[in-house]
Amino acid sequence: MFPWAQAPGRSLAGTSLPAPPLSCSQVLPGAMSEAVAKESPEQDGEGGSRRSSWGLLVTAGVGGTLVALYAVVTPFVTPALRKVCLPFVPATATQVQNVLKMLENRSGPLVDIGSGDGRIVIAAAKKGFKAVGYELNPWLVWYSRYRAWRDGVHQNTKFYISDLWKVSFSHYTNIVVFGVPQMMPQLEKKLEEELECDARIIACRFPFPCWIPDHTTGEGIDTVWAYDLKHYRRCETKHLEITPETES
Repeated sequence: MFPWAQAPGRSLAGTSLPAPPLSCSQVLPGAMSEAVAKESPEQDGEGGSRRSSWGLLVTAGVGGTLVALYAVVTPFVTPALRKVCLPFVPATATQVQNVLKMLENRSGPLVDIGSGDGRIVIAAAKKGFKAVGYELNPWLVWYSRYRAWRDGVHQNTKFYISDLWKVSFSHYTNIVVFGVPQMMPQLEKKLEEELECDARIIACRFPFPCWIPDHTTGEGIDTVWAYDLKHYRRCETKHLEITPETES
């Protein structure tokens, strides 16, 4: 046998030699597996906690967004689901000017039924009226109050979150209505019962079904009709009747 063919660990003279060092491939499988086995639970725990935190954050973000959308959208959608659909449609600049024409030479408190973003109330306040708006949508009411403050007429304006059918308009002499055909007959009856004889009702977009307007201005969707209530109800001034004395 050739000397270099001796078994590993033996010298050429038959003496023992130190065993050659183990290669990395021989050491790693056992040692590394133990190290990985020791470290993997901690790493899994840290990774799992991070994933859990991100999941909670995403869930909270999505939930908060949905709640915010619900809070903002619901007041605008709800009127369309009511028995009488009364959606928010902003008045055009021409409509506002036509309403102001119908208020010329008028005085007394004014109310806008379904005041929306408050533009009619604010425009009337700039003309010297004490103006009030009733609106179901709280976002529009808050925005109207901000606009009145911004335009410097907040002292002459008030905005309320209220259902028009639950409000009495008896102390107003100027009434502005942005209605829809379905509500006009019932509103006509309500106003005729509540208002005083000197009241003027101004209807925008849709006229009242039974009353005949005293004044009309504008065209198309900008048409405005004015009704003086004294022509539709007996408004007579009571006088004391003095009977002449008869000679006995």
